[in-house]
Amino acid sequence: MTIAIILQGREGTVFSASPDELVETVAKRLAEKRIGALPVIDNGRVIGIFSERDMIYGLASHGASILQKRVADVMTAPAITVSSDTPVLSALSLMTRRRIRHLPVVDGDRISGFVSIGDLVKYRIERIEAEATAMRDYIQMA
Repeated sequence: MTIAIILQGREGTVFSASPDELVETVAKRLAEKRIGALPVIDNGRVIGIFSERDMIYGLASHGASILQKRVADVMTAPAITVSSDTPVLSALSLMTRRRIRHLPVVDGDRISGFVSIGDLVKYRIERIEAEATAMRDYIQMA
């Protein structure tokens, strides 16, 4: 099973940030949308990620002045990405190895989605529960 299956059930656009936006503006967007990260997009290409972690590191390094910095100055770059044909388990493994919680899904040069570790874990749990139910049904019928 691939990332494409997780993206199939979604509608709407991927929220994002531009590299020239102020951290203050993007931090408000994270809070309003109740999300932990945004892909940073320049000319249609993902160039980085701005996350809660970047905000915390920036506060520790720069204090409140971080709010007036550009996102490009504090984002994590380059972004680690996957394509929609990446297997879910491979994406989970990548996230664990790299200690990240969000992955832009990029097909060609364009972003086609954005997934969190929570999205992938939820999908895996649903699959495992479905397999367990199928196994119980099979055993009961035997």
